[in-house]
Amino acid sequence: MGSFNTSLGGGFILVGFSDWPQLELIFFIYILIFYSLTLFGNTTIIALSKMDLRLHTPMYFFLSHLSFLDLCYTSSTVPQLLINLHGLDRTISYGGCVAQLFIFLALGSTESLLLVVMAFDRYAAVCRPLHYTTIMHPFLCQVLAIASWVGGFLNSLIQTSLMMAMPLCSHRLNHFLCEMPVFLKLACEDTEGTETKMFVARVVIVAIPAMLILGSYAQIASAVLKVKSVAARRKATGTCGSHLLVVSMFYGSAIYTYLQPKGSYSESKGKFVALFYTIITPMLNPLIYTLRNKDVKGALWKVLGRGTDSG
Repeated sequence: MGSFNTSLGGGFILVGFSDWPQLELIFFIYILIFYSLTLFGNTTIIALSKMDLRLHTPMYFFLSHLSFLDLCYTSSTVPQLLINLHGLDRTISYGGCVAQLFIFLALGSTESLLLVVMAFDRYAAVCRPLHYTTIMHPFLCQVLAIASWVGGFLNSLIQTSLMMAMPLCSHRLNHFLCEMPVFLKLACEDTEGTETKMFVARVVIVAIPAMLILGSYAQIASAVLKVKSVAARRKATGTCGSHLLVVSMFYGSAIYTYLQPKGSYSESKGKFVALFYTIITPMLNPLIYTLRNKDVKGALWKVLGRGTDSG
């Protein structure tokens, strides 16, 4: 038994998917493909948001932040996972594990807060259209984005600090990344007080934002039903529907992972759920926001047209 920073030499073994060796090569190929698509899709969103003047709006400002978050979020885990699946090295140092835990929590917490900001932006656009440009002033957009990042990293700092003080009984992590629920399962002393503090922090960063978003979309739905123009209603439904789908995927997996009791958490199921929110969701986000978005598709064709002309 040892504390987090001295447990069995200070290093950890990431079991990953070694319990299913026949699937590791398949996982490696698919995850590498999904990771490449994630890098390409989110980089494209960021580039288009900077290059096309039509996308210099609050919605795309926040969307570019979300894309940058997804790039960092998936890159904080996937390279380590690919090495693990290749069987080259299943160990991670104490410092590397702490860094991964902190960064992963920070980026996930930031995304949770940023999705609330994006919901507020959609609320202002649909429910207060005449005052939208006044409400979503560029300065306020900057403040909201910075607040999301600061709040996310502060939450991670609190939870990581609490986690590092917990005594652990093993250095074997039945996961492919250093994640909080796995460490809670390894605690070998009564840590009820610490776990309560961490649970409160998770409620603040997951449950409360989810409720705020649901409240804002209830207002949006009420406003959309009152719109007489079919075209305007379709446009509002399209942009808000894309965001709501992203919100559902993110908070659904987050609530399953972080808000269920420690005793009912399944490490095997947790690994597959983690694959969803670390790889699948960041890959799908660009597709969800662009498939039904004429502005983004128009900007993309404009850039491709320029490339063709210059060739």
